Amino acid sequence: MTQVTLDVLHHATADEATRFFSETDAEALVEALRHTGDDELRALVGRDEIRLPAVRGVLSRLHEYAVGDRLADLTGTVRIDLTRDDARLGHHLLRIGSGSITVEADVSATTASDLVLGTSVIGFVRLVSGQANAALDYLAGRLHVEGDAALALAVGGLFTIPGTDEVAVDPTALDPVDVARALAGVSTEHLREVMSGGFRPVVLEEIFRRLPDFVNPRRAAKADLTVGFRLLGSPDAEPERYVVRVDHGACKVEPGDAGGHRDATITCEGYDFLRLATGHLSAVTGVLRGQLRVRGEKAKALQLASVLDIPKA
Repeated sequence: MTQVTLDVLHHATADEATRFFSETDAEALVEALRHTGDDELRALVGRDEIRLPAVRGVLSRLHEYAVGDRLADLTGTVRIDLTRDDARLGHHLLRIGSGSITVEADVSATTASDLVLGTSVIGFVRLVSGQANAALDYLAGRLHVEGDAALALAVGGLFTIPGTDEVAVDPTALDPVDVARALAGVSTEHLREVMSGGFRPVVLEEIFRRLPDFVNPRRAAKADLTVGFRLLGSPDAEPERYVVRVDHGACKVEPGDAGGHRDATITCEGYDFLRLATGHLSAVTGVLRGQLRVRGEKAKALQLASVLDIPKA
């Protein structure tokens, strides 16, 4: 791999920038982006001669990073809205189908699509270079997602990061500490949006799938409890139900509600549960404020929280 830098772009013409982004080896380009600070990137994308060729060049080469069998199975349209300093800079449309990706640059802001992804130009660069994670950016409010959630997840899993075998979005690979860090300071309005849309099932599935891993064996050694969860705020208005059983250090999670004994049942909004599961809401505080409503033995509900080592930012 030939090493390159972005220094040549500081005084490049639009034609020179177009050749640079269309001809430079993908891995070398990603390395150059990774070694360029945000301030320098902002200076570069501040020039129309660089920004437009950069965005168009990257989008036109997306097919190089696509996983072939996944691309063959995917159909849909994605509009990418880019901003700088809260000002709209451009809208670009991807048409995915029949194993190919067609790019339409500089479309109207009202162009219809199945999915809209909105981020800053710097955020876009960091995503395509693998320095940022789309799932974490979405949770943190840095990436706006509107439309078909299933398509968004499929598109995220469609592209690999140049120089690696990693796909751009894999919810099962997210580090819980990174998730907790991404949610630090996020507004209630944004969390409500996250947990009322199509990504809600994925978020809940991952939290409960990993929950047994967070049980502290020492603190749970004498625990014998069964706690149910009723999570409100789903798109279909039906609460999701889970049952968590801790039996002397062993933990088991069952989705749904098959009946049977419960020491306690916790009812809460989905976004408050997300805060609870990422260390941004303590169980005691949630109960005192009425964000976590407990039916049954409140002590058992709080004991469950006490035997979990919840990842924190």
